[in-house]
Amino acid sequence: MTSGNISGAHLRLSVRQRTDRDVGACVRMLAEVHERDGYPVNWPDAPDAWLTPPSLIASWVAELDGRIAGHVGLSRSEAGDAAPGLWAVRAGVSVDTTAVVNRLFVAPSARGHGIGALLVAQALGAAQDRALHPVLDVVASDTAAAALYERLGWQLLATVEQQWSPEQTITVRCYAAAIRR
Repeated sequence: MTSGNISGAHLRLSVRQRTDRDVGACVRMLAEVHERDGYPVNWPDAPDAWLTPPSLIASWVAELDGRIAGHVGLSRSEAGDAAPGLWAVRAGVSVDTTAVVNRLFVAPSARGHGIGALLVAQALGAAQDRALHPVLDVVASDTAAAALYERLGWQLLATVEQQWSPEQTITVRCYAAAIRR
């Protein structure tokens, strides 16, 4: 499935559903992102399982010139996700009407081509096709990610503290996709 193509001088960008065969390449790319940007904040014991949580609805990869260059997932709300509850209260609906955009990352060498925005658009469309409202949590210190979501029109719901472990409290910004009428 290709959700978008951008052709330029020797550039081909596409988005397709992630397959099981893609997970190894995604883990390697995630390691590069973690090394450079500190995302995810805590490196998972099993990064392949982190990319395929039980709550996963669907996931996609972006390919730049035939190589995996980005990843995004769409999941049901899990314990610890703040944005779904905030949106549900604000909208007067059940948390079950939300979908969480997560596991978004782009290879450092592939940045600057609109890959993050294209992946977010894919997840947004998939959530809306399922009559779910997209939400997400982003670590407050990840200013580049927050800037992307705000540039794309996502609405800040709140900034909250989350207890990730007895020794670790993290500030997260909670967003909801803008309602399109």
